[in-house]
This record gives sequence, structure tokens and C-alpha cells, in this order.
Amino acid sequence: MENHLNSYQIFVTVARLGNISAASKELYISQPAISKAIANLEASLGTKLFIRNSRGVKLTEEGQILYPQIATGLTAIRHGEEQLKTYTKMGYGHLSIGVSTTLCKFVLLPVLQAFVQEHPHIQITIENQSSIHTFDSLSSSTVDIGLVGAPESSSMEFLPVMEIADTLVTTDSYLAALHDRQKQDPDSRATLMLLGRDNLTRQYVDRYLSSNRLFNEQTLEVSSMDLLIEFAKINLGVACVIENFVTRELAVGTLVHFPSAPQIPKRKIGFAWPTQTNPNPSFHTFLTFIKEHPEYLSSCC
Repeated sequence: MENHLNSYQIFVTVARLGNISAASKELYISQPAISKAIANLEASLGTKLFIRNSRGVKLTEEGQILYPQIATGLTAIRHGEEQLKTYTKMGYGHLSIGVSTTLCKFVLLPVLQAFVQEHPHIQITIENQSSIHTFDSLSSSTVDIGLVGAPESSSMEFLPVMEIADTLVTTDSYLAALHDRQKQDPDSRATLMLLGRDNLTRQYVDRYLSSNRLFNEQTLEVSSMDLLIEFAKINLGVACVIENFVTRELAVGTLVHFPSAPQIPKRKIGFAWPTQTNPNPSFHTFLTFIKEHPEYLSSCC
């Protein structure tokens, strides 16, 4: 069938105009070439398609059966090509992003707001999941790109966008109550509030706590950093949070740093994607936007 497309275009034009000479002028093809193309098509189909008369040509019964089907098909192809051109010109596309709740709220949302305003024809799907699951999704190509911590695997490309610092925070009231308890019981320890063990932030912090022999007892696991921050505000314990996300609370004194805790080394977060991949155009558009507009990331925290 692919070999017949040009012949079918000639067939439809000749049938519509009823004249080989007129079809030759419209298609910019010589009359002998048109006659040959029709003859080859008739030979391929095993039937006559035209009857020649003094005024030109007209369709045979077989030609009348074929004509509406081919004309409709060619029109559909033409419409498809036009839609594809519009799709490309207008920047239509789809992009799926894997991201944790915390990074989505504090980092990705300001970026997305600006990106969608500039590229309204790109449909965005957010896969809200832990960073561990995002890495799995990247490996299985179920998301295009992920906002995560720096990957350890060499199979991932990584564009760092900011450094973050984990820190231990609580309230002055909790520190005062803890001090009073320790007067009565020197072994009394603060309750440490952490994200769940399947979270990469938690795993990073666990290594730090283990190396510094801090908080071996009384831990409270929480599903999101939002909850960690809120639980710290109501004096439930000492929360390990990303400092970039509590700058306002620290500035006004709603939260304070837990004293005497060694500083947790900073780490990088950014956008990751598989090294061996063939990204769609929307991926490249998004990545270019991130590189050209770092201000949307610096304003996140």
C-alpha cells in the first residue's frame, strides 16, 4: 500500500477533475507520467478504473467503489499531518515527573507554576512518591524525570539545582521541659522525630546519627516533612528537617536549633533521568527551562 500512495493521489485528482491534462497542471506532473501511474495502479488492482472519452475520463463502476475510500483516506492523512505540524509548532507534549511530597511543595511547585505559564500546551503528570520509588520509576521508564537527591548510580544523569542542609529543630518550650526532666533523670533523652525508613532523607540522616551516636532511643516516625515541622511546633520532640524549609520559623523563633548537635553535612538535590534514554521533546523543553531560569529555584527556600 505504501508504494501506492502517490498513485492513489494521482487517481483521486484525475477522478475529481475528470481530465488528465487538468490533473497534470494541478499536480505538476507530466501527462505521460500520470497515464503510466494510473496504468500501473490498474494493473496492480487487476481492474480498470477509468473510461476515456472525448471530454476526458470518468470512473468505471470499480473506480466509483474505490474513489470515496481513497479520497477519505488521503484527507485523513492530510489532516493528520496538519495536526502534527500544529502539535510541534505549538509545543504540545507530555512530561511525567517523580517527586516526593516535600520536594514537590517546597521546590517543584514554584518551578511548575512558571513553566506552565510559559509552556501551556505541555501536559504535566506528577507522580507523588518517595525518592526511592522515583529512582525505580526512572529505571523502568514510567516517569521522564525525577526531583531527587544526587543518585549513587552511574546509570543516572543528574542536574543539581540546590544544596540543602538537614538540621535538628524544636521549640524553646520543649528544650525547657527537657532540661527539667534531665534534672530529675540525667538519662532522659529527647524524642527524635524522623521520616520513615524507606525515605532517602531518613537513610542519609540515620548514617549521620549513627556516626555521632545521637538519639539511640525514643524515635517517632512521621510520613511527611510537613508533619515533622508541625509536630515540632507543638512540642512533641526534636524534628530532623531540611533547614531550607523552616527558615521563616527559625527567623521568628517559632522553632529553634537543637543545641550541641553536630552540623549535618549538606547534600545536593536536582533532576535525574536515565543515562540510556531517548527523552521526548517536552523533557528537553523542561530541562532547558530549568537551566535558563535558576531564579525560580532560588526563590523556593
